[in-house]
Amino acid sequence: MVRGPVGEVTRPTGPGRLGAEADAAGPAVAASGRRRRVRRAYAWFLVPALALYSFVVLLPSVQGATFAFTDWDGLNPTRHFIGLANFRQMLEDPAARGALRQTLVIAAAVTVVQNAVGLLLALGVHSRIKSRNVLRVLLFAPAVMTPVVTAALWKYMLAPEGALNGLIAAVGPDSWQQNWLGDPTLALCSVAGVVVWQFAGYSMVIFLAGLQGIPQEVYEAAAVDGASGWQRFRHVVLPLLAPATTINLMLSVIGGLKLFDQVWVMTQGGPGTATETLSTLIYKNAFQLDEYAYSVALAIVLTVFVAVISGGQYRLLHRGGEAAR
Repeated sequence: MVRGPVGEVTRPTGPGRLGAEADAAGPAVAASGRRRRVRRAYAWFLVPALALYSFVVLLPSVQGATFAFTDWDGLNPTRHFIGLANFRQMLEDPAARGALRQTLVIAAAVTVVQNAVGLLLALGVHSRIKSRNVLRVLLFAPAVMTPVVTAALWKYMLAPEGALNGLIAAVGPDSWQQNWLGDPTLALCSVAGVVVWQFAGYSMVIFLAGLQGIPQEVYEAAAVDGASGWQRFRHVVLPLLAPATTINLMLSVIGGLKLFDQVWVMTQGGPGTATETLSTLIYKNAFQLDEYAYSVALAIVLTVFVAVISGGQYRLLHRGGEAAR
């Protein structure tokens, strides 16, 4: 032990110091070893689940993807390798280009409107209003309905003699009545509107969770600094809602890109091909036109498309959230 000034804590030197450090490091090393053994044990528990997932999901998916490079029609027991012919056909197919265009339009409309409405609803039910809990339940209720049931109900209401035109006839001139699912432009807007109506409550719940995670002291500090309501929303609430916004945008983009149920039940891609999406085109080629291999090629392109867009979106939003913090 080296002596220092009075009151100063000193450390041992020489062999004594080495021994003391070894004694102190011993428990830490032992704990680290135990953690490694526990992690290895946990990894072994994952093996059965991974094996089952590989056998049930991965292997069939890989095998199914190989059909895109053949001319199989889904019924004939023989098939021939044709390379990238199906993908070249996709580039030359006007139906595929139109379906891609409609898919992007619906995905963009649903993403923007659904999240804007969801955020407004979250701000409304987050305020101190009476019966806000009842409002939350009612606004979220459409999200728990199956898309097929929702689409069937709205198809009935949007029919030429349906409930919506009946309501319009009761309060306005007959010229306001529309063929909501028979007009190409209105049909696309109607499908997107039904999707927004069903899932805006889902976005609301995610935004509401983000709002409830903001400490009240943050609002009070902004008010003390003289920030207006818009300034508090713009510079305080929105940056702190970045994680919820990222989740909502990714879910709505992915859902919009692979939209099928509502389109198929309400319009089956019509009138004409006005509401045809990649998902409905895949279904038609596989089960109506007997072009199974071509539908697999379309499905691969859709999968890659969704993965690239959602991955790029996540990176951009994640960087924006980091910069805001």
